[in-house]
Amino acid sequence: MKEKQALDTFGQVVMSDLRDRSIDFFERLVEGHWKSPSLEKLQAGLEELNEEQINLVRSTLIRSLDRGIHDFLFKLQEQADFENDIEIKVQGIDIIQSSDGLQGELFSENGWIANFSKYRELQEEH
Repeated sequence: MKEKQALDTFGQVVMSDLRDRSIDFFERLVEGHWKSPSLEKLQAGLEELNEEQINLVRSTLIRSLDRGIHDFLFKLQEQADFENDIEIKVQGIDIIQSSDGLQGELFSENGWIANFSKYRELQEEH
């Protein structure tokens, strides 16, 4: 039970501070929210897109983001399993060793995206 709790704590951080914050950034770009001069051109370009095009960009972003998170977690697992180079401890528990594959924790009806992301309905099929 403590292992699951530690895994979920890590998953919640990955979902809220990486996945959701990245999607939030995109959504604010689409809204023209950012005042930074470095984002003006990007926001202006997005403003020219219609809803269907915005949805395509959103889906591309989410698919890319989820793939990047998946591949990063897979690499952490691989490094821990074969190189013994990496440990991630949460509440004193090595979560990489507690999981049969960190990358698999993302997807499924009980995965981290479904349980912890505020954008769970935007989860792409993998």
